[in-house]
Amino acid sequence: MSSIEMKPLMIGSVIVDPPLVLAPMAGVTNHAFRFMCKQVGGCGLVSTEMISAYALCHNHQRTRAMMDWSEDERPVSAQIFGAHPEIVADGARIVQEAGADIIEINMGCPAPKVVKTGAGAALLRDPDRAARMVAAVSSAVEVPVTVKMRIGWDTSNIVAERMACLCEDNGVSAVTVHARTVSQGYAGEADWNIIKRVKESLSIPVIGNGDVRTGEQARLMFDATQCDGVMIGRAALGDPWVFARIAAYLHRKIKLPEPSFRDRIEGARQHLRLLADLFGDDRAAREMRGHVAWYLKGINGAAVFRAKIMACRSTAEIERVLDEASCQC
Repeated sequence: MSSIEMKPLMIGSVIVDPPLVLAPMAGVTNHAFRFMCKQVGGCGLVSTEMISAYALCHNHQRTRAMMDWSEDERPVSAQIFGAHPEIVADGARIVQEAGADIIEINMGCPAPKVVKTGAGAALLRDPDRAARMVAAVSSAVEVPVTVKMRIGWDTSNIVAERMACLCEDNGVSAVTVHARTVSQGYAGEADWNIIKRVKESLSIPVIGNGDVRTGEQARLMFDATQCDGVMIGRAALGDPWVFARIAAYLHRKIKLPEPSFRDRIEGARQHLRLLADLFGDDRAAREMRGHVAWYLKGINGAAVFRAKIMACRSTAEIERVLDEASCQC
């Protein structure tokens, strides 16, 4: 038997049920992918791509277009990033006015182009500025504010407990801990012991992130860390059904089958059409090429189909390759 009861996650007044969260992923978690994850069930909270507060405040139209959620996705967490507390607070006001249910501050992105500006994971090295940012955003909006962080810059500089306590003291409603260091990137194993230590240090909810791809692994994370929710990122690439499988295992100990190759091809086709509606044909074709590679992983002749997809310049061409792949199923 599980050592803890599965229950909804409460982030401020927002109910997240099941307590499974889609991680924010650049170039991935736009409306099309969020809808794919929500429609099959099991995903209690979706997250936008990382949105630049600076670009929002300067009315960058493509950035503002990233606030593209619909009512059937709710609740929605909008993740913002920036280096200056006042600008991030102003960006948070814009996101709140656009209707986000939760605003998340990014303190974990390791991308050099983000870190060099003082944003993302750079804040782990500047706790005073991080505290001012959290306080500024929490004071600027009425919706719950959360923070997503890595555990530290490297193994010699593990700061997750200190930073999480700082965030709680300055008004956040929950903390997500990606249990890797910045220097790890996405390599190596996530250190769930640090998620446990953060949970023991806080009175607000803690969401664990890292190395969860199955219901069994989600159950292990809940039991080992006593966290309140689990965030799923890379495991959902090409597999939006992962949330439904994990939720079924957590709630009923049922192991749902993984999607068939035909299911994955039809999922890719639906995803493509959603992207076309969202962005138009040209951009949808460009963005979908990477997604199709994930959907077709493991299918007979996948390498050949991936090569064909990468040569496609329109959604119609991608549809024809998917038709051809479907005949192999």
